[in-house]
Amino acid sequence: MEKIGVIGAGSWGTALAQTIAGKGYDVHIYDVNREHLDEMNKNRENVRYLPGVPFSDNIKIAYTAEEALDGAMMALFSAPSQFFRSAAENALPYLTSEMIIVNVAKGIEQKTLRRMSEIADEVFSAEIPDYKYAVLSGPSHAEEVGRAMPTTVAVAAKCEETALRVQDIFMTSRFRIYTTSDVAGVELGGALKNIIALGAGISDGMGFGDNAKAALMTRGIAEITRLGVKLGADARTFNGLAGIGDLIVTCTSMHSRNRRCGIMIGEGMAPDEATKKVGMVVEGMYTTQAAYELAQRVGVEMPITEAIYDVINGRINASDAAEMLMGRERRHEPEEH
Repeated sequence: MEKIGVIGAGSWGTALAQTIAGKGYDVHIYDVNREHLDEMNKNRENVRYLPGVPFSDNIKIAYTAEEALDGAMMALFSAPSQFFRSAAENALPYLTSEMIIVNVAKGIEQKTLRRMSEIADEVFSAEIPDYKYAVLSGPSHAEEVGRAMPTTVAVAAKCEETALRVQDIFMTSRFRIYTTSDVAGVELGGALKNIIALGAGISDGMGFGDNAKAALMTRGIAEITRLGVKLGADARTFNGLAGIGDLIVTCTSMHSRNRRCGIMIGEGMAPDEATKKVGMVVEGMYTTQAAYELAQRVGVEMPITEAIYDVINGRINASDAAEMLMGRERRHEPEEH
């Protein structure tokens, strides 16, 4: 069996490990939390983050990055976006030019405002000049993928051969993959939709209806596209799985950590308390900060992002944010990006 190393044992990494293990790959999962690894080894299940999904026999627990990656043909990084850089640096000594590197984190690094592929280039390019990188994203809750419920996502790579190889590795009768070369668009769609999902949750928590959420999602994809195009992405990407597809599922499902966190904020809970109560990383809280700064830097108007930024930083409350958005000056639709 061909070996695949998974770096990061959260819900999403575990669900993807289960998917490829079911195809006969020899999957080795590593995480920096040794206690978590011990629990998974004992229970043969990720009880902490993906309960109710027993491990395939092809899944093994690795206690070091070297153990997970030695001899692997693919390295799957599923660490949260703010930890991708450290995970990549830790794994670097064990990566080779023959390996495919797949990243599934959805976010923008704070302070540097880098996308995950930009971080990968900083970490890998000097040691592995011809490294093969791909990003996988789309409407895909781990709770459903782990249970083999029908799901469709996109994989992006600059090299078509790499994208096609990743498509072949992951694709099953229940997990369909589309390929694209728009790495920036897929990464930005996956990251920025978490901001709008926070807003959708806040709207739900305040008791607003379907009309408000539909408007938030529609105007949300408009500002996501504006920023994406400014940063070199293809506008069409945001009309696909990595854009509107991921936005829909994250804004409407209770599987969504970002939406659940937003609901609690809309009900009056402090943002930091809501984040703790979710119990897992809420990517939108980090991405809102980074996207706000990025939009300011490149001169792109993102009113929803700005409003959510003000709410989670305690500048205004959710009611004030709603009034501010509804009271903006008149505009014309559709807009030019």
